[in-house]
Amino acid sequence: MTNQSSTGADPTRVLVTGVRGKTGLALARLLAERPSIDVLGGSSNPDSVNIGGVRPIAFSWDDPAGWSAATDGVDAMYIVRPDRADAPDLIGALLPETPSRTRIVLLSEQDADYMGAAGWAPRAERAVRDSGHAWTILRPSWFMQVFTDPRFYRDQVAQGELPFSSGGARLAWIDARDIAAVAERALLDEGHAGQVYELTGPEALSLPQTVELLSAAAGHPVALRELTVDEVVDGTTGFERELFALTFERVRAGSFAAVTDSVERVTGRPARTLRAFLSDAGSPFGRAA
Repeated sequence: MTNQSSTGADPTRVLVTGVRGKTGLALARLLAERPSIDVLGGSSNPDSVNIGGVRPIAFSWDDPAGWSAATDGVDAMYIVRPDRADAPDLIGALLPETPSRTRIVLLSEQDADYMGAAGWAPRAERAVRDSGHAWTILRPSWFMQVFTDPRFYRDQVAQGELPFSSGGARLAWIDARDIAAVAERALLDEGHAGQVYELTGPEALSLPQTVELLSAAAGHPVALRELTVDEVVDGTTGFERELFALTFERVRAGSFAAVTDSVERVTGRPARTLRAFLSDAGSPFGRAA
């Protein structure tokens, strides 16, 4: 799929599901900067989508009746896998509602095969692989944005603490903007069909190294509070608890410690370091009054 502006043909239409999410928002902004790209921002609440150059469109995993309209005429689609037990079934049901020519890019997770072939993440990937569409799968490590998002660790860091369960393992944190940059290439450029990209930052950091960088960015000491998996999942139930526990078991097993050069190979520039990310973010960690 190539830019069609020089031919006078219709613009390439790209649907970004989860457009208000960390990677979806960054991706939509990148796509909107490209000439002759018609960017559809899929959201369960399209009235809340206010991104320059992006057309809001209704897309909800809870409303299969609306999928056909959302995917009509779409040349490429970015699928943010929903974190729910029925995600493999939902993705498998969505793709038959999508034009056969549509190129699919799925956001999965690093080392998804850790769960075994019958695991939840591999089944979601298999729904894409077996769909008959041209596909690319992205398997990123943990997003750096968890440190700047109040729904995750921002407020704890502001209070001088990072509660985490690492078991001494390292993580190759990645900027969601780098994931979006890879997704942009996979959606629009040739040579990515059938590829599985394990995406990481350029270094695997221990949690003590991570809190050292957070302390420098916050302007005050940030202490690591090492938790057990049971402590991490305390207060959660059902599938959320299962997924949360599995995620931290995988952290402790080193699933997110491997470093790849996939971002640089696909985009032509190195992945951002955590130090650079925190510098770009400014000072969002000031100690709360």
